Amino acid sequence: MVKRFLFGLYFSALLVAGAEFPKAEISNGVVTAKFYLPDSEHGYYQGTRFDWSGVIYSLRTLDHEFFGQWFERYDPKLHDAIMGPVEEFKTDNAGLGYAEAAPGGTFIRIGVGVVKKPQEPKYEGFKTYEIVDPGKRKVRTGKDWIAFVHELNDKNGYAYEYTKTIRLVKNKPEMVIEHALKNTGKKEIRTAQYNHNFFVIDGKPTGPESILKFPFDLRELKPAQDGLTEVRTREIGYVKQLVKGDRAYKEFEGFGKTASDYDFRMENRSAGAGVHITGDQPLSKMVFWSIHTVFSLEPYIEFSVEPGNTHKWTYNYQFYTLAKQ
Repeated sequence: MVKRFLFGLYFSALLVAGAEFPKAEISNGVVTAKFYLPDSEHGYYQGTRFDWSGVIYSLRTLDHEFFGQWFERYDPKLHDAIMGPVEEFKTDNAGLGYAEAAPGGTFIRIGVGVVKKPQEPKYEGFKTYEIVDPGKRKVRTGKDWIAFVHELNDKNGYAYEYTKTIRLVKNKPEMVIEHALKNTGKKEIRTAQYNHNFFVIDGKPTGPESILKFPFDLRELKPAQDGLTEVRTREIGYVKQLVKGDRAYKEFEGFGKTASDYDFRMENRSAGAGVHITGDQPLSKMVFWSIHTVFSLEPYIEFSVEPGNTHKWTYNYQFYTLAKQ
């Protein structure tokens, strides 16, 4: 079954490789990162769940590949047909302005655009909504950095200028993601944001060689045995190699109110590689998710931005090697 899936993934990758998507590449001589660029007509990703900026389909350093295609079916409008350290914004588990918008009206998916609210009872997180206004985008690049700027103005009073800059640290296997959300509208922007971190280290399957490490004692919300994972105080490990159809999902608390707990390690000992992720904001929520081709950590932060103000935050990724098991 795993072989059939990998063949399907390979065939899908061949089809995608034949397409001409807007791309960019940066390098510091140690890390090389390749991006699919935002484009409402020709872009690789055209869904409305994730921010279109900073989609990394390949990151190579220390003779290892850290990202890549993990899903079986590709469609540009599929909500999770995306790769890399991708991010989503939520307001009350929905889009910005969703609750106040009437059916047929509009709300915002930050990093995506102004979208239409259909006749539905509640927000659907995995639904691809109709984009009414994609906003204005600019991409600037240097040898070892790339910056994405998204300007959006909704008639309901929400507006912003959002800048995401990804830099590779000089002479180091390290990447920094810098964000700045400026409120240029009339209403407060209140949101949560998380990074899904779709790690596919050297294409290795998820299993006992995969491990996640935390700086605090994990307390699982709604504890349940899934037969796939085990929580070891400050670690999450796997008790078996996952196969197609397996899905691990857990939510945790135990973190404090300072940014010092935004500090995680994700490793695959079979590949002999890992990544150390830190942030400069306190955690508001912690989610862990994985299937047989990928394992992900979803750290949430929350903030609000008054009109005229700007909120800034940064994530740091340090890549490293370790002894293979």
